Amino acid sequence: MPVERITKEQLKERLDRGETPTILDVRLKYAYEHSTVKLPGAIRVPPYAVESVSIPGSGDIVAYDSDPNELVSTHVAAELLRKGIKISVLKGGVPEWLAANFPIETKEAPRSAPPEPGSLKG
Repeated sequence: MPVERITKEQLKERLDRGETPTILDVRLKYAYEHSTVKLPGAIRVPPYAVESVSIPGSGDIVAYDSDPNELVSTHVAAELLRKGIKISVLKGGVPEWLAANFPIETKEAPRSAPPEPGSLKG
């Protein structure tokens, strides 16, 4: 089943025009949790739970992941297409979006606890 792709420029143009596609962040757990950025308005949908999640909104849906080859988002899109949900995949994923210096939102990422005083002495 072919999955439609959308370029970063096309998505940014839609956002600039005030359109509000539903943007799904389907990055794998580690890539999502250890990142401090996401696309504007993106909703987190774990790729392993896409079949059991209700996708909000109606109209345009765009999925993205952290792989420049869109492996995860293509898999998620194929699952949703089988359910009759129209969706496209962001070509190049979040790496290309970031490389273009397009708008992002910040999010929390896990932080390591500082070392105990004196624990770093050899």
